[in-house]
Amino acid sequence: MSTHGLRQAGCVLVLLGALRAQGALFDYDRRAPLEVKELDRQQLDGGVVVRDVTFSAAPGQPAVKAYLVEPVGQTPCAGVLWLHWLGAPETTNRTQFLIEAIRLAPKGVVSLLIDAMWAAPNWYETRVPEEDFAASVRQVITIRRAMDLLLSQPRVDAARVGLVGHDYGGMYGMLASGVDQRAKASVFIATTSSLTHWAFFARQPTSKAEYLRQNSVIELTDFVRRIKNAATLLQFAKSDAYVSRSDTAVLLAAFNEPKERRFYDADHAMTPAVISEEREAWLLEHLGAAKDAGSGP
Repeated sequence: MSTHGLRQAGCVLVLLGALRAQGALFDYDRRAPLEVKELDRQQLDGGVVVRDVTFSAAPGQPAVKAYLVEPVGQTPCAGVLWLHWLGAPETTNRTQFLIEAIRLAPKGVVSLLIDAMWAAPNWYETRVPEEDFAASVRQVITIRRAMDLLLSQPRVDAARVGLVGHDYGGMYGMLASGVDQRAKASVFIATTSSLTHWAFFARQPTSKAEYLRQNSVIELTDFVRRIKNAATLLQFAKSDAYVSRSDTAVLLAAFNEPKERRFYDADHAMTPAVISEEREAWLLEHLGAAKDAGSGP
C-alpha cells in the first residue's frame, strides 16, 4: 500500500474510533432496575388514564418525575416519548405536552413525558459551565432509560415508537436518537444546530476554548447523521430569536431521509394550535396509530 493509502486508512480508523467513542459516552447498565413508583392515577373522560410516576435513571441519582398517559383497553399501541423545552416556568417540565398526550391516547398512543434537568428552577442561570459536558451525558442516558420505560409497557409496539422534543428537549432527543435508534418517527421543534450556540447567555466558562473542545464530541449534526430508518419532522418558527434560518438548513441537511421541514407564523414558544395539530397528525400517520381507534376488548 502507498504512503497516501496508509494515511487514508489511518484517517478512517481514527474516524471509526471517534464514532465508537461517541456512542460509548452514553452507555449504561440496561440490567439496572427502573424502580418505577406510581404516586397517583387519574382516569379521565374518554377512556384515558394519567399515571404520575417516578423512575430511576441511574443508581444513586434522584428519581425522575414522569407522566404515563395511556388509553383504556387498547392493544397494541404506538408509543411516544415527549421532551419539554426550557421556556416559560409553568411549562418547563413534563406538563408541556400533557394535553397533546391526552388527545392522542384514545387514538391508540401511550405517552411518556419526563422532567429533564432544565426543569429545575433557574437551571440555566445557576448551572456551572464546566459541568455541562457531564450533565449532558447524564441527560442523554436519562432519555435512553425513559425509552426503556416506555417500551416496557406491555401494550406498546416497539416497531411504532416516536419521540418529540422542543428546544433543549429536541436537541438532547437528537443526541439520544443518534445512539439509540429505537424511535421510528421523531418531531424536533425550534432547535438550533449545536448545543454550544446556547451555552454562553449567562455564566461564562473559565476557558471558552476548552469548553468548545470538550463539547465538540457531542455536536448534534454528528449524531443526527447516524439516525437510520426513521422519519423526521422539523418544526420551526418564522420569528425565532434563538434559531436562525441557516441553523434550520444545517439540521435539515444532516438528517437522513425521510425528512421534512415546516415553518410557522410563530416565535420560539411555538404555541399556535396549527403546530400541535400538524404534529399530532404526522405522528399518527407515521406510527400507524388509528385516528379514530375504538377501545379493544
